[in-house]
Amino acid sequence: MSAAARIEFVDAPDEEQIGAVLNIIGEAAERQRPSANYRSYGFLLKDETGKIIGGLTGYALYEWMFVQYLSVAEEARGQGLGEALIGRAEAWGRERGLGGMWLETFDFQAPDFYRKVGFVEFGAIEDHPAGSRRIFFQKRFS
Repeated sequence: MSAAARIEFVDAPDEEQIGAVLNIIGEAAERQRPSANYRSYGFLLKDETGKIIGGLTGYALYEWMFVQYLSVAEEARGQGLGEALIGRAEAWGRERGLGGMWLETFDFQAPDFYRKVGFVEFGAIEDHPAGSRRIFFQKRFS
């Protein structure tokens, strides 16, 4: 490590700090494999007053979508809104010629929901957290 460089711990990095790290990753990715085509996306679920009661956010990279967050407020669950969000995101990805979507979840969250909407498990980390599984799912568009 360079004598001028130092490692600094940051508790809860802000958007600017995260952005700086992502820019370095993006620049390296473009040099190593052009056309990463990084693009963030989001679909917001709003009630009749305009209040956000859920949404799906993530990013597209190398022709695949990563679903980073998906949530529906407790009072709005059981109405097919989560499935509608996945469907709208999938349509957006297909319109852009993307190959599929992937995500990660835990066994105590919603793995059965993802299976129901067409995702297939492609990996897991056992005992993460202790006594649980971190599960990785994908859904190919073709």
